[in-house]
Amino acid sequence: MFQENKKWIYLIVLSLIWGTSFILIKKALIGLDPYQLGALRTIITGLFLFAAGYKTIKTIKKEDWKWIAISGFFGSFIPAFFFAIAETEIDSAVVSVLNSLVPLNTILLGFAVFKIASTKRQVLGVIVGFIGTAILILKGAALNPEQNYMYAGFIVFSTFMYAVNVNIIKRYLQDVKPLAIATGNYVVIFIPAIIVLLFTGFFSEATFSKPELGMSVFYVTLLSFFGTALAKVLFNTLVQISTPVFASSVTYVMPIVALVWGVLDGEGFSLLQAFASGIILIGVYLSQKKAGGKSVSK
Repeated sequence: MFQENKKWIYLIVLSLIWGTSFILIKKALIGLDPYQLGALRTIITGLFLFAAGYKTIKTIKKEDWKWIAISGFFGSFIPAFFFAIAETEIDSAVVSVLNSLVPLNTILLGFAVFKIASTKRQVLGVIVGFIGTAILILKGAALNPEQNYMYAGFIVFSTFMYAVNVNIIKRYLQDVKPLAIATGNYVVIFIPAIIVLLFTGFFSEATFSKPELGMSVFYVTLLSFFGTALAKVLFNTLVQISTPVFASSVTYVMPIVALVWGVLDGEGFSLLQAFASGIILIGVYLSQKKAGGKSVSK
């Protein structure tokens, strides 16, 4: 019973943290370009994790480093840039709803790559979810002709990478400590992030003369500590004490939190978009349902 309640507590806390991350990305982009934001987010997160988890690195077995590296690039490095790039064109609230495709993609990849069985109800959930996504993107493009909704592809692709990550953690890194996984991820991606930052022109007079830079770095620091470093450890723990699909269902509540922040920040959101968001969440809900009273397991 305690373990059951514990996983729900982790789920709610993660939803609140990650739901707030989208507006932090939006605010950070005022003084930074998406590549600077993605690189700084990775570097600052790495520093936080190294300070907290450097002792856990030696507990990672040699054969686990391959999966740690793949998890780092798919679960942290590439999405950090893709989400920032997407939010240069798409409202943060819409991005948060698109991110709810993670559980659906977790099921698809779990079935196709990791040989995890799927039920007819879960397949129906995937279909319903993609219908909602199509409506959301098409309506968003019509409502906001000044925004390039082709950038939604960055989010959709990121949800596939997150799905790969969660399946890898559950299948190959089950016995590795959550803090060790997160720290190991950033050991791998820290240097690449520094290289990217050096090529963005961040260390230039033009960048440091921006009056918005200070607040942007502040938002990135908040995002790095809460939305990435702390959340990564919590999420890795959640995957290990539950299932990949349950852990990825953190995206149930995230859009609600992000939508509230978006509306407070003046973002528009139509009834049809709300309807499309509801369709996506119904698809996610169907994909979570147990078959015949029993969970489908590996």
